Amino acid sequence: MAIPIPQPAKLHQTPREKPAEMVILTQTYDLLLWLLPQCEKFPKQQRFVITKRLQDAALDFQESLYEANAQSGQLRLQHLRAADARLNKLRLYLRLSHQWHWLKDAQYQHASRLVAEVGRLLGGWIRQTRG
Repeated sequence: MAIPIPQPAKLHQTPREKPAEMVILTQTYDLLLWLLPQCEKFPKQQRFVITKRLQDAALDFQESLYEANAQSGQLRLQHLRAADARLNKLRLYLRLSHQWHWLKDAQYQHASRLVAEVGRLLGGWIRQTRG
């Protein structure tokens, strides 16, 4: 029996979320939907090293956003800062993947645009939380 999967825009919606927070969760989900299948095409000998770190950074980033969304004040800010550090790791692993030709130029440009947009949203959320 197949389990229906909600559409990304509806998956993260709760009554207390602000629109900017909703967008970052959806954008990150879309990034994961694109990125994780790409990782399956990376060389097998790297799947347990760089590929795993790339996947972990992306998934940990998403988890940090959910944790931040569940908190307020300084706790939220701590989770957002952790998310920022994880996003920087994600950028590093994407650059390495491109440098080693595991991602084609067009794929890297696409990933970079997605990550840049998520980074802008995260920066705005951090500024809003700081007050």
